[in-house]
Amino acid sequence: MAYQLEGRLLEVCNCNVLCPCWVGEDPDGGTCDAIVAYHFDDGQIEGVDVSGLTVAILNHIPGNILQGNWRALLCIDERATPEQQDRLLQLFSGKLGGPVADLVHLVGEVVGIERVPITFTVEGGQGQIQVGSYGRAELAPFCGMTGQPTTLHESIFSTIPGSPAYVGKAALFELDAPHYGFQLSLSDHNAVQGHFRFEA
Repeated sequence: MAYQLEGRLLEVCNCNVLCPCWVGEDPDGGTCDAIVAYHFDDGQIEGVDVSGLTVAILNHIPGNILQGNWRALLCIDERATPEQQDRLLQLFSGKLGGPVADLVHLVGEVVGIERVPITFTVEGGQGQIQVGSYGRAELAPFCGMTGQPTTLHESIFSTIPGSPAYVGKAALFELDAPHYGFQLSLSDHNAVQGHFRFEA
């Protein structure tokens, strides 16, 4: 088995609430700029343990999400050893196949790869992410009449296939990497969080 990974996903973007990309529609405003982060609570890639690490991707999506041609800045947790980083890069290059490769094939250009400190404290749609000096967000879920977080199931596009997504909004969302083409500062825009299990 090339990899077996479990953890938490966070996506925050400049779309309004809720992000239409998840149901296969065009993004609000025609394009989408986002942080998509994967925190590995437990798992291994080709026998190398990557538990506790996070990978965050700054994405520019130029149109409908299913059409691909994304422009991406890949940020690797600075705590990764050289061996862990090598396996993470293999994973997010699509070389190891499986569900991560299905996602990666939507990327048209990787504009850079950076090692940065990443803080990921998100559970049940509530929490924060900080990606070095390049991006940060604070988010909270919507809740139903019972007080439980609102979830989205069976969406046509999902980076956590088979799992419900907690839908909410980010009180704060900032990108500050102008040399890579990412810069914005927003409040009360889309945020989605959920759990993943990837195997290949």
